[in-house]
Amino acid sequence: MTVAMKAELPASRRQPAGRKSQQRVKEILQAGRDVFSEKGYERATTAEIAQRLGISEATVFSYFRGKRELCARVIGDWYDEIIEAIESGLPRDGSVRQQFAFIVRTHLRLMLLNGTDLCALVLSEGRARHHELSEALTELQRRYTAPLMRVLAQGQETGQIRADMPLRLLRSMVFGPMEHVLWDATLANRHIDIDATAGQLIDVLWAALMPPDLEVSALQQFRAEVEEANRRFEEAAGAARGPRGR
Repeated sequence: MTVAMKAELPASRRQPAGRKSQQRVKEILQAGRDVFSEKGYERATTAEIAQRLGISEATVFSYFRGKRELCARVIGDWYDEIIEAIESGLPRDGSVRQQFAFIVRTHLRLMLLNGTDLCALVLSEGRARHHELSEALTELQRRYTAPLMRVLAQGQETGQIRADMPLRLLRSMVFGPMEHVLWDATLANRHIDIDATAGQLIDVLWAALMPPDLEVSALQQFRAEVEEANRRFEEAAGAARGPRGR
């Protein structure tokens, strides 16, 4: 996590200086992730987190002011892992559509494969009901959506994405449907095929992002390609039949 990123999260009660303290913080964060994932924010307690580590609750409080600060840090570290995966894996030499597809696919896969319970925590509790969590998540969301914003801006500059709408609205057009998918998969506990769902979302969302005239042009091109393929098929079939087929 970057220095700027850490500055946006609540400051810890004690900054771990030594190796032993740093290891203790890692252990508390991992136990916190487990407990918050299993029980949600309301039912999780710092006492249980401490109990799983075999330490006193006072030790937890020596590093974190309380449950909200600890939960904000747990979510922040989890988001940072996903952000790093997107930033490092983004095919920057690929087309705008390839980069867009990578972001959508990676977002869904990492949210659902590696952190379903944490995803449910963020969707159901972190954004609305707990002010400290919501405040900490604001900067996380801004940084999390930065790669998509860059891809959308590049698409507008090159004419591949509609320029008649502001980027913030296009961002909502993309993350809104993905969030509904996450709601269904986590809070409603519906099983989904992640790859198939991601592919369907990519097709639908890209069609909505394309400029209207570009979409018409693409359809016309597709129709021309189909007609050309049919013509070649008929020619090949005619040649195969030979004189006897005439």
